[in-house]
Amino acid sequence: MSDKRVQSDSMAELKARHSSKWRRYAPDVLPMHVAEMDFQIAEPIKAMLHDFVERNDLGYLGPIPELGEAFAGYAKRHWDWDVNPRNFKIATDVAVATVEFLRAISKPGERAVISSPVYSSFFRWIGEVGLTLVDAPLRHNESAEDAPHWHLDLQAIEDAFAAGAKYYLMCQPQNPVGRIHTREELIALAELAEKYGVVVISDEIHAPLTYRGEKFVPYLSVSDAARRTGVCITSSSKSYNLAGLKAAILVWDSPEIAELVKAIPDDTHWRSSILGAFSMTVAFNDCDEWLASCLATLDENRHHMLAELHAKLPGVVAHLPQNGYLSMWEVSALNLGDDPAGAMLRDAKVAVVPGPDMGGANYKNFVRFNFACSKAQITDAIERIAAIRK
Repeated sequence: MSDKRVQSDSMAELKARHSSKWRRYAPDVLPMHVAEMDFQIAEPIKAMLHDFVERNDLGYLGPIPELGEAFAGYAKRHWDWDVNPRNFKIATDVAVATVEFLRAISKPGERAVISSPVYSSFFRWIGEVGLTLVDAPLRHNESAEDAPHWHLDLQAIEDAFAAGAKYYLMCQPQNPVGRIHTREELIALAELAEKYGVVVISDEIHAPLTYRGEKFVPYLSVSDAARRTGVCITSSSKSYNLAGLKAAILVWDSPEIAELVKAIPDDTHWRSSILGAFSMTVAFNDCDEWLASCLATLDENRHHMLAELHAKLPGVVAHLPQNGYLSMWEVSALNLGDDPAGAMLRDAKVAVVPGPDMGGANYKNFVRFNFACSKAQITDAIERIAAIRK
């Protein structure tokens, strides 16, 4: 396949894949849950992987200064963000980078803040290191017609910081609502973090998948206060569909944070994958054409999804994501009971992420839907759900 047109593999090819997406459920279930794309990976990455295998180059990951240079180049091209290519550490994935950083700098029982609805693993990561979770939920402005519908609740965040929280784990852009937090929001957040002595961990893994006309803003780029209070954790895994290759980076930009980063065990590097690290380097250096094509396909898909919802599930509330391939649906109009995701799986054979996984009981009438697939699959999923609505 040429990088000129990124699109889904056929259903037969997809069902032959070995990833969790295609093995978790029975063959008659449409998997629209996990954040994985059905598209072919970029040709430069394929070529690199073939080359490493042909040369039997599958040993432990050693020094890789190329990765820092590649990410710095990517950040400058796409976000006009000047990154010091030496200020990065490698970890197995974003989860490991976050957990090991928190484990290194925190004490059990300290408070960590999140803003739901958010990626379900945030809850597990905070529990894994023995921290106490505090939720400062996003504000939801359902009445806004042309503006984004989800926003950071800065007052709730400040209240949590003032009450003694030490860490803020942010999703930027926000999974599952596809919201990009604005520069103004991030500047205000950084000022609060500095005022109350809070460390901000900004998970920016979805950032490259930002649509034309929208603007992603890296947290560390917005102010000196952001640089003094935060780290960016990211990877090529979501945007280039490389999750199984297992590599991520933690990036910082101040002496204050550099001192904290020193506490991360060196073994986080050695536990990472040589294929993942070099694939990430290739992704950031050589795959802009693939990414642009991928975004063009996803842009068509997000509009197709909304059109199909309006036509076939008119009571479902969903908004056009600014970023990524995940969509949060409010599905109370379907009358599927207290577990709509469970009903969709059982009766429609469509797997989605339950709303409570992303923030508790307040989101029982929500589900997360992945539209990084073919338009036919999006339509099939929506028609299956429409057939079981009460």
